[in-house]
Amino acid sequence: PAGMVLSVLVILLLSVLYEAVKMGKAVLLRRALLALPRSLSQEALTEPQQGDSDPAQGRWFWFHVGQTLFHVVQVVLGYMVMLAVMSYNAWIFLGAIVGSTLGYFL
Repeated sequence: PAGMVLSVLVILLLSVLYEAVKMGKAVLLRRALLALPRSLSQEALTEPQQGDSDPAQGRWFWFHVGQTLFHVVQVVLGYMVMLAVMSYNAWIFLGAIVGSTLGYFL
């Protein structure tokens, strides 16, 4: 019984973490869109030169790298929760559902 309770709690926390990563990815996307230069020419999208006055140019690249890392973490967590649910255990399934609901609510 103790092992099952621990398993359900771990899946619940993984589901909450999955939802938190999903939200973090959305926040990072918003920041990346705000950091895009007004002009989308090739020169504006390159890294800023040393003499440039606008340090915001090129920051979009680092936001994109951050989004990529968030995406990898989200995919890994999603597959871990899916594999746990595919054990066809009702308690594990309920832990994933409650964790996802709680994570979305928070």
